[in-house]
Parts: sequence; C-alpha cells; structure tokens
Amino acid sequence: MVVHHLSCGTFDPPLVGEIVCHVLLVEADAGLVLVDTGLGLRDYADPKGRIGPTGKLLRPVSGVPDTALRQVEARGYSAADVAHVVVTHLDFDHIGGLSDFPSATVHTTADEHAAAITSPDFLDKRRYRPAQWAHGPVWQLHEGKGDNWREGLTGHEVLPGITLVPMPGHSRGHAAVAVDAGERGLIVHAGDAVFDASSYADVTPGGRPLDKTPMLRAFEQTVGRDRRAIARNHRTLRRLNDTDGVMVVPAHDKRILDDLR
Repeated sequence: MVVHHLSCGTFDPPLVGEIVCHVLLVEADAGLVLVDTGLGLRDYADPKGRIGPTGKLLRPVSGVPDTALRQVEARGYSAADVAHVVVTHLDFDHIGGLSDFPSATVHTTADEHAAAITSPDFLDKRRYRPAQWAHGPVWQLHEGKGDNWREGLTGHEVLPGITLVPMPGHSRGHAAVAVDAGERGLIVHAGDAVFDASSYADVTPGGRPLDKTPMLRAFEQTVGRDRRAIARNHRTLRRLNDTDGVMVVPAHDKRILDDLR
C-alpha cells in the first residue's frame, strides 16, 4: 500500500504553538482509505455550528485547500474513490471531513461510537459535536478488544493490512490505526494517544532531536479522559516506535508531519 501524509487542518492555540491534523491517505486494493479526516468543507463554512466554542480557543489557521477532499482531488481522485475512513476517535478535528465522503464506510470502535453517539456521559456530551455525523455516515463498529496483535496489544483488522488498535485514555473508545506499508514498514497513527512526540521518541523520522513541548503536554492532560491510561499509552507507543520497521506518528505534532511530507 502507498501511504501519503497529509495536513488536513492547522490550529494556533495561545501558548501551545502551531498544531496540525495529521491524516493518512492510503492507496489500498479496497480503494482509497483515510485514517482520520481533519477538518472538512462544512467546518470552514459554518465553524460556529460545527466546531463550537472550542474553535475560539484552538484558532484554526488553515483553509478549504487543506481539506482531505481537496487534497484527494488534487491527486486526480474524487470523493467517491474514498471507500473507507478509519478513525482514531470522534473529536471534531478528526472527523470534520466525514461529510465530504458520504459513501465511505466509517470504521470506529463500538466504545467510541457509544461515547459520542448512543450513550454519552456528562463529559462526553460537552466534548463531541453531533453536527459532524448529522449527514448519516455508514458506520462499521468494531466490538471489544479484538484479536491478539503485537506488543501485548489487541486489534481489529478492518481491511487487509489496516488494523484498529484500541488505546483508550484520550477518550473512552480511542484507538490507534496501524497500516502495513510494505517495504516502508508499519505506520502506527497514534491519533491523540500522544500529543508531544518526545513522549515516545528521541528524534524525528528524519533524525532531528525532539525537545519536550510542555504546553502541548499540558494541553493533552487537559483534554484527556484518563491520565493513567495516557501515560501507559506513551510507554506502549515508545516500545512500538523502538521496534525495527515500526514508525509511530501522532495526530498533532507538526515536527513529525514536516519530516514525513
């Protein structure tokens, strides 16, 4: 499979610094597959209704050309060519583009779908934005932990070579997404299981030293559900990233995306 690293949304929150929405576009036998979508066309058309008050805090600085749809089209494809979207979780900055791909099957954990849609608790109701799925996506829910995968983890192989790996902590049903890129090795999109790449790696994929970003770490703790699980995920992701042939990428650390683009 061919994997492209896209930036599908950029924010400039005060004190934190610029953060991105790192999205994978995968050319697979089953058609095009997106891992997360970042922001979509409707988010830019109606930020108040789609993103809500959080937008004022995060301060989006990207635009329509950065949407996954426009970047797919720039490669000569159409929205209909995107057959599947595999999401790490259902926060608005990860699924805003779902409505741009209405015919795609959307894969998520059953726990995340429950947290956002069918049985949200008090905190979940304040977190998720129902406008993001008001168009009626075609959901494919993956129940439970799945099968034994690697490093003591379990996963659901949602498509050949693409595995949804439950990794709750940031949200109740959060998951990482592992993509087998053949000779390029295994790419693990960690979503929001880690914000600051220095939490799991000492250098970027290009070999640049990674310094700690305290404000990004503080932001991660503020928006996460389970701090103990978050710390455990960091340790797990370091073990994965230290394994030959495995590369972990977070959703929001611009330093990693810059190297891979």
